[in-house]
Amino acid sequence: MLNTLLITGTDTEAGKTVLTTALAAYWQKYYPQRSWGIMKPIQSGIGDREWYQKLFALEQSSEEITPLYFEAPLAPPIAAARENRQVDLALVWQAFSKLRSQRDFVLVEALGGLGSPVTDELTVADLAGEWRLPTVLVVPVRLGAIAQAVANVALARQSRINLKGIVLNCVQPRTDAEIADWTPQQLIRSLTNTPVLGCLPYLDNLTDLDKLAQIASDLDWETLTL
Repeated sequence: MLNTLLITGTDTEAGKTVLTTALAAYWQKYYPQRSWGIMKPIQSGIGDREWYQKLFALEQSSEEITPLYFEAPLAPPIAAARENRQVDLALVWQAFSKLRSQRDFVLVEALGGLGSPVTDELTVADLAGEWRLPTVLVVPVRLGAIAQAVANVALARQSRINLKGIVLNCVQPRTDAEIADWTPQQLIRSLTNTPVLGCLPYLDNLTDLDKLAQIASDLDWETLTL
């Protein structure tokens, strides 16, 4: 069974945290006897780490969730430079490897999108490819989503990422017609040759873990875990 999954997106507001939260809620509800963990390997400013600590009873320290933290909410190489620090990927890899060895399943939420810089030389896509992380791409349901999906899948292939599939996400309330027109699943599959695992509806309450688990259960888990 899949034991590690990287959740990335087309950009910073695609809905990575929504999907990561839903997957965590699903794992917690349907696999209570198995251990799991969450990582936000690099975080700039207050955000996702604090969210996961608030929502879940994680048996992880702040450093185990986010081994590399910067104060300024900027791209890591810029935030690191402001603090006269380096983006120490060896530290991140060590923390990730330790957590993965201790847990049955680890969710890793990437920063930004696949093209977001991690260092002056590397992007999220480079890291996902080099670390051989099974990856899901979150594509927000909006005008232009098809082009974003095509471009990001091309980047994933260039970086030799093990891309398990695409998850569409309604970042705002969307009608069925808007979803069908802006993110037609058959067309996206045809253009990217990548499975579309499902579409997350807009949620106004991201603390409803039962609802999140139910939404996650509607995803194509058979394809995801192959």
